[in-house]
Amino acid sequence: MKNDIPVYDIQNFKAYKNDGILVSRFGHYAQQHQHLHSAHRHSFFHLVFFTQGSGSQQIDFKRFGVKPGLIYFMVPGQVHSWDFETVPDGYIINFSSDYLSSFLLQPNYLENFSFFNGQPDSQVILLPAETQAKLVAIFEDILKEGQNEKPINDDLVKTLLLRLFIEVARSTNVMHTAPGSSYNHTLLKNFQRLIDQNYAQLRLPKQYASLLYITPNHLNALCNDFLGQSAGTLIRERVILEAKRLLINLDLMVAEIATKLNFADQSYFIKFFKKYEGITPEKFRKLNTTPHGTK
Repeated sequence: MKNDIPVYDIQNFKAYKNDGILVSRFGHYAQQHQHLHSAHRHSFFHLVFFTQGSGSQQIDFKRFGVKPGLIYFMVPGQVHSWDFETVPDGYIINFSSDYLSSFLLQPNYLENFSFFNGQPDSQVILLPAETQAKLVAIFEDILKEGQNEKPINDDLVKTLLLRLFIEVARSTNVMHTAPGSSYNHTLLKNFQRLIDQNYAQLRLPKQYASLLYITPNHLNALCNDFLGQSAGTLIRERVILEAKRLLINLDLMVAEIATKLNFADQSYFIKFFKKYEGITPEKFRKLNTTPHGTK
C-alpha cells in the first residue's frame, strides 16, 4: 500500500481533445480510475456532476453526501476521496490551470465564482431541476464536440465550459461580487493569495497588512465583513489545513511536519493542533488513513 498521498497532473489522464482538458461520463471514469477513490490531490481544476449514485466524498477532510443533481468543484491542491454505496454516473471535467487563460482577458476570471474559492462548503452544490437539465445539455454538447474530427480549436468547448459556470452561479445567486466592492474584494483575494504563499512563515495579521499597505484593523474589518471571520482565523485555518494534508502522508513524521510548518518544536505543533481540532495530530492521522471498515 502506497503511503505517500499521490498528486495527479492533467498529463496523467488521456486527453479528451486537447492536452489541457479531460471530459468523460463519470461512470466510465470512476470504473477506469479505481485508484482515485482513495485520498489524492490534483494539480488541475476538477468538477463532477452526479446524475445517479449515492455515498459520500471528502474535500479537504470535510465529508459531503453524493446524490443525483449534486455538482462539486475543486481547485488545484485540494485533497479528495470518494466512497460510493451505489454505482455512480454523471459527468466529469478536469482542466489545467492555464486552459482558459489564453481565451480570457482576465487571468483571475474564475475567482468571480464562489465555488472556485477553495472553501469546501461553497464548492458542493445541489442544483434545482431546471439547472440540472441545462447542465446535462451542456455536458452532452461538450462530449459531442470531443468527437468532432474537424480541425478546429477548442474555443467552442471553452465557451460551453464558461456557460456551465454561469448557469451554476445564476442558480445559486453567487455570480459576481457586488458593485462598488471591487477594491475591497481585490484586497481580500490578495490577502488569501498571500496566505497561500506565506502561511508557514507569516502568522500575524499585521505582517499581511503591511504587505497589502493597509492597517491591521482595516484587514480585520475586511475579513469580518466579507467572510464573518477574523484575519487571524483565516491564517490559522490555512496552517491547520496544510497540517492535515501533510499528516495523511504516512512517510512524514509529526516532527518533520512541525518543521515544515515552521513551528518551534514538535510539542508546540501538537498543542496548537489539538487546541483547534480537539484531537492530536497522531489521532487525526489514524482516523484519516485507516482503511474503510476498520478502526
